[in-house]
Formats: sequence, structure tokens, C-alpha cells
Amino acid sequence: MHMTSAPHLLSEDRPEFDRLLDEALRTAHERPELATLGERLNAEQLRTMAMGARALLTAAAAAEYDHYVKVREDLRDEALSSPRTTGEEDAGQGVGGGAGVSAVVAVLAPVLAGTAMLIFLLVGYSLKMVEPEPAFAGTMLTAGWLFGALTVAALLFAVIGLLVTAVRNSATEVGAEETVSIPDELSRAREAWRNALLERGIMPFLRDALADPSAGPGYPVPRHPGGRIPDLGYTAPDFTSPGSPSQGPRPGYSSPDFTSPDFGGPEHGPQ
Repeated sequence: MHMTSAPHLLSEDRPEFDRLLDEALRTAHERPELATLGERLNAEQLRTMAMGARALLTAAAAAEYDHYVKVREDLRDEALSSPRTTGEEDAGQGVGGGAGVSAVVAVLAPVLAGTAMLIFLLVGYSLKMVEPEPAFAGTMLTAGWLFGALTVAALLFAVIGLLVTAVRNSATEVGAEETVSIPDELSRAREAWRNALLERGIMPFLRDALADPSAGPGYPVPRHPGGRIPDLGYTAPDFTSPGSPSQGPRPGYSSPDFTSPDFGGPEHGPQ
């Protein structure tokens, strides 16, 4: 079984190796040294071979990869060791608290005002039907219509508050997307590693695999001790034809030593 992982390459960077390999195979027709692709080996066979030799290919760009990993880890450590300032945290908490209170008021005010309006109007009109009409029936109706006006005002306030919150959140999201960017140093280190892996690892491997006369559909990982293609431990079974009887030792069997019984005539009894 061939290798499927490289001890030098971190798991988070292995998809990048796969993407580079697929890109090299997809654009192989643009490179004259890979013009023989498809004659003995197709793209899928080459991909299987390269995946089996991933440790060897990534080792060709080990220096660039080590630098890339170091830059990435340094930036991560710097981000973890630089928490937000106290002022920013307090401001964020204040904005969040204010937004929470406003949302509660915007939701509850129309509900409460509308409920009070229905109660006062229902009670007021019910009292007007009573004979004699109570004196405070008009007061109940007035309070009901007052709460009706408050309901309309609360609904307008809620709509305006929702619009303002939506605009504020959209502006915050755009700002966050703009601030999240890859630093130039990390981008340069990553690009240097990609170029070294492609030009010093993947492309020479594919070129040597296509140029190797022993590579063919029947050999998923060809043996090439002197080139870039590694010997991954495949050996052909050691079959030998059985030799002739004269070439080997004879079996150590001997025929039984049979002797006839010693019978005598009638005149001779047994000894």
C-alpha cells in the first residue's frame, strides 16, 4: 500500500497540495514536457502516483514550507496575544445593551398599548349601553382612544428602530469583511511555497513519470531508483521453476529390506 499522508505536511495544508496537483494535471497540455500524457499513463494514474509520493514531493519545497508555517504561527500568536482594549469592550457592551433595551421596548410597547386600547374601548362602549349611563364611561372611551394613538406611535417607533438596526448591522458586517485580509508577509510566504512545490516537486515528478519507460497502466507506482519517483517497497514475488531431479538431493528413502522366511524341509525343523 502506498503512502497517503506526508509527515512533513500539516493536515490543514494537504488540500493545497491536492489543488496544485489537480491544476498541474489540468494544464498539462500547455507544457511540452507533459505532452505524452495519455499515451501510457492518464491523468488519474499520474495523480495516484503523485499522491503516493507526496512526502517526497513536499520535501522538495521544505524550506519554503517551513518559512510559511513559521509566519502563519507567528501571526496567530500575535492575534491571540492582542485582545481588544477595555474602551472598545465597554463601548461594545454599551451599544449591545442599548440595542437590547430598544428592541424590547419596540416589541412590547405596541402590544401593551394595543391591549390597553381594546380593554378601555370595550369597557367604555359596554358602559354606554347601560341605563343610566355611568359618568366614567366617557372617560374609559377617551382612555381607549388615547391608547390607540399610543399604539400607532409605538408601531412607527418599532419600524424605525428595526430599520436603523438593520442599517447599523449591515455597516458593521461590511467593515468586518474589509478588515479581514491576509497579511502581505503571509501571502508572499504562501505563494513562494506553492511555486516551489509546483516547480521543484510536482512538475519534475510528472515529467519523470511520463519519461520512465517502465511506467505503464499495469504499474501504478513505477520503480525508479535513480530518479525522483521513489521505491515504495514493491517487489515482485520470487518465483523459481522446480529443478530436475539431478539438480537437487535425492529423497532419503530406501526400499524395505525384505528377506524370505527360512523354511526348511520336513526333515529340518525350525532352528
